[in-house]
Amino acid sequence: MSSAAPKRPRPLSGTLASVQVGGSHPRTPFERFAHIVVEGPIGVGKTSLARALALRYGVELLLEAPQDNPFLARLYRDGERWAFPTQLHFLFQRIDQLREIGRTEQFNAPVVSDFLIDKDALFARLTLDDEELALYERIAEAQSVHAPTPDLVIYLQASAARLVERVARRGVSMERDISPEYLDALSAAYTRFFHHYDAAPLMIVNTDHLNPVDRAEDFELLLEQLIGMRGRRAFFSLAG
Repeated sequence: MSSAAPKRPRPLSGTLASVQVGGSHPRTPFERFAHIVVEGPIGVGKTSLARALALRYGVELLLEAPQDNPFLARLYRDGERWAFPTQLHFLFQRIDQLREIGRTEQFNAPVVSDFLIDKDALFARLTLDDEELALYERIAEAQSVHAPTPDLVIYLQASAARLVERVARRGVSMERDISPEYLDALSAAYTRFFHHYDAAPLMIVNTDHLNPVDRAEDFELLLEQLIGMRGRRAFFSLAG
């Protein structure tokens, strides 16, 4: 996404509870999907979209904190050496975040987040060797990571070329060493993961020609798709 300040859609007044209405026609996605996760590879805009949804509807926002992982920048420079500690740090960070989601769901409060712990295995398989992966899986199992299942996952996808462009444009210092090859492999891994994902309803959104963060009209189009979603799987894309 652009590094310029995004044009935020005008937030609704009050909280989610103040805009809910009865009947069979919901006015917000959170009337049907109390726990929404926005996912996708690096640079696709998942955090920005999660923020926009939280701002629009006044719901709880829980975000990844990659800037708090002291190994991540080193991973991008030397993946073989730093993959395992990077992955472990994210694992324990996710466990803490899941506790927050659990507390939120206890009070039936709507929440949007930008991570799905199920996808951690995706990164582990992409970055760890066989011995490290086996050890990581044993540690994860010993931690008894029982993730709450979201009510809806929004998977933002983009071509590898588009991801390279967006990562370069946003200019995050620790991302300067991410190779196009890594982004290509990551994009392919996400595609495979969500091709088989069926734990929760899934909205697949192609963002090559859709910019729901910087263009208010695209954001409104996406909201219409979310509010009108039926069934467990949908796909939304704009022609180029």
